[in-house]
Amino acid sequence: AIYLKGQRLESYVPYNTGKNVKQLRIVSSYLRDGDTAVGVILTISDITELTEMRDAVKALNTIQRLNRQLELRNRVLQETFGRYLSDDVVREILDSPGGWKLGGQKRCLTILMSDLRGFTLMSERMNPQDLVSSLNHYFGEMYEEISRYHGTLIEFLGDGMLVVFGAPSPSDTHASDAVAAAIGMQKRMKKVNRWNAEHGLEPYGMGIGINTDTAILGNIGSEKRTKYGVLGAAVNLAGRIESYTTEGQILISPGTRKAIGEELQISRSFNVQPKGLEKEITLFQGTGIGRPYEVFLEQEQAEQLDPISPYPVCFTVLEGKHADGAALEGKLIAVSQKEALLETDAKVSEYDNLLLEIGDGLYAKVSKAEESCCRISFTAKPRNFETWLSELVKHEA
Repeated sequence: AIYLKGQRLESYVPYNTGKNVKQLRIVSSYLRDGDTAVGVILTISDITELTEMRDAVKALNTIQRLNRQLELRNRVLQETFGRYLSDDVVREILDSPGGWKLGGQKRCLTILMSDLRGFTLMSERMNPQDLVSSLNHYFGEMYEEISRYHGTLIEFLGDGMLVVFGAPSPSDTHASDAVAAAIGMQKRMKKVNRWNAEHGLEPYGMGIGINTDTAILGNIGSEKRTKYGVLGAAVNLAGRIESYTTEGQILISPGTRKAIGEELQISRSFNVQPKGLEKEITLFQGTGIGRPYEVFLEQEQAEQLDPISPYPVCFTVLEGKHADGAALEGKLIAVSQKEALLETDAKVSEYDNLLLEIGDGLYAKVSKAEESCCRISFTAKPRNFETWLSELVKHEA
């Protein structure tokens, strides 16, 4: 390259030394005697280092520009996929070269499953827009607590959620984190139901089951469609435990109880034999956890039942969401907004789900069973429940 600057010529030429190529800057100008040129002056400079520095600066600018583009791309991916996967899962996929590969690993995790009591019946009375809006608000509130305690939301199960703690990043406190999150979720239900009331919607009641054990975790599916999931007997048991819950309850497996220790606050324990298990296990109703969380549920007083004249009622025992066998007969002898006492000669066990033929159908769970009498908690109320209850109590008065 040759540049003319007035009476001076400037050029840049490579010079091969045999081992390296030097960059030389050559400047030439006239040597004058007055107005007469009497010679030429040449100035030769080695600018190899300056040239390399200039090229390095250009390369650095290029790298910085590409990094900004990569950060923007990752942010877009994070924001986009973060609506379908948890932030931790998206981060692991983006940061790991094989993040999308199918495969799994065994790991000790804590699985949390939640479900809204009686939501199926309630949803039949709601228009689609209200249904979706209320569910979205509910899920948003619950996710705040899940993420606060480092949980990974695997998927929505209709009105329920499947959450794992201790994945994708391993944790030594996943059992305690899960219980703290569950308590936070139950406490947030007051806020959820205030929102529902403001929008003219019925209140929600949530049950949560928690289990700690070894499960299989990883990318599950096909090459064309994959999901980050968890499976195994530990997940199935968490679902079974959740099925025993009533509104506002958190039930915890022996594995979770053992992993947490003395910091776990429980209000009661009882034995059950979930489907698929050969023997009974003990479930614990969690109401709080101490250091370093210090979160506790308010202890609710048992609701007072109003005695009534025996009210004949037919009911069936549910297997899952379906009636099991013929209709049975009984009598309600005391009632409240949430519970009732049911006298019956039929065989009814604790935690059985019942469908009472009252209005469009009154769903309940047996919370305590004694000979010929059981206490039931309402899980889903028919449209005319309030009218039916007020007339029943008014008639007694």
